Amino acid sequence: MIGIIGAMASEVDALIFGLSEKKTETLSGSLFTSGILEGKEVVIVRSGIGKVAAATAAEAMILRYAPTLLINTGVGGSLSEKLSVTDIAIADRAVEHDMDTTPLGDPPGLLSGIDIVYLPSDTDAVAGMSRAAETLGYHAEVGTIASGDRFVASAEEKGRIVSLFGAIACDMEGAAISHVAYLNGTPAVILRAISDSADGSSHMDYPTFLAKAAERSHALLKEFLRRL
Repeated sequence: MIGIIGAMASEVDALIFGLSEKKTETLSGSLFTSGILEGKEVVIVRSGIGKVAAATAAEAMILRYAPTLLINTGVGGSLSEKLSVTDIAIADRAVEHDMDTTPLGDPPGLLSGIDIVYLPSDTDAVAGMSRAAETLGYHAEVGTIASGDRFVASAEEKGRIVSLFGAIACDMEGAAISHVAYLNGTPAVILRAISDSADGSSHMDYPTFLAKAAERSHALLKEFLRRL
C-alpha cells in the first residue's frame, strides 16, 4: 500500500475522488480514505497545515496502514531560479529550516535525538518521480526541500533558507513527514508543484496559481503510480 499525505483539500480531494473501492476511517482527528488509484492500493489523508498536523497524520498512517512508501504531495514555494510557477520540485532530502538550537552550539536545522540535519528521501521514489515528470513534459528539479511553520513570503527569509541549507523549495509539512518516516523506517518522498516565488510577491502568486500547481502535482503523482 502507498500512503499519500497532503495538507489541504486542493492537494488531495481530486485524488480521493478518483479512488475506487473506497473505505474511510478517522484516526487522530483526520479522515483517511483507502482504495485503488491507477491500479495501486493507496490510502490518502488531508493532514491540515503545519508540521505538527502533518506529523500526526503521518504517524497514524504508518501505524495503521504500514505503507511501503509514504508520499507527501502538494504545492510549495520556489527558492531556486530554476523553478518557476507550476514547475516541479522533488526532494532528495528534507530539512526543518525553523529547527534552531544554534545557541547551544548545534548546526542550524539539527534534529535533536537523531542528530542529523537532512532527512533522506527514498532514492527509487525520487528517480520514479523524475521519470514521471519527464514523461509528462514537466520541468522538474531534484534537491533539498525545507519545511517550517511559517509561510515564506520575503526575500530576506528566502535568502536565509537558501544560504543555510541550499534548498530549492519550501513548504510547511514535508520535512515533518520525512522525520516521522525516518523514525519508523518507512521510505518517503516529497513532491511539490511550485505555487509561488516565496518572496515579497508570494501573497499574490499563491492564490492565483494554487489550483494549477495542485493539478500538476495530481497528474505527476498518478503518472508515478502508473509506472510502479
